[in-house]
Amino acid sequence: MLQELSHMDRITQLQDEIERLLTIMSASIAYLCAKTNFQQVSEMIPVTKQRNPEKVDPAEVFEANKKELVADLVAKAKQVEVLIQSLPVPESEEAQALRFQKLEDEMQEANEGYVAALNRAKDLHAQVSDVLREMLDEPELPRVTPV
Repeated sequence: MLQELSHMDRITQLQDEIERLLTIMSASIAYLCAKTNFQQVSEMIPVTKQRNPEKVDPAEVFEANKKELVADLVAKAKQVEVLIQSLPVPESEEAQALRFQKLEDEMQEANEGYVAALNRAKDLHAQVSDVLREMLDEPELPRVTPV
């Protein structure tokens, strides 16, 4: 049980790190789209739009920021990879089937115990009800007052 909780902690950590990786990717794309100027990549396709120069980062700043974004992405991807490597090896189908069979046997045994306890409680309830009914059905004896 404790080992399963540990696996769940790793899975939760992995989920959190993947979310952070996606956040970094999203922020990177937003930055790259917002802070660059349009450049002509083909002579066949002219550039028809330009950004306001105040909103565009200078080339050296933009390149430095791109390198930082790449470094952040690579670092986070490595963290995700480490977490993936720390996950347990998947259990074989045969092992899973045996484990499920054992759990089902334990559950059936617990259910049988529950049914037995329930039947015992019903029997005890019936006995108590019978005793109370007998006590209530008995005629009352006259009270003797001390002289």
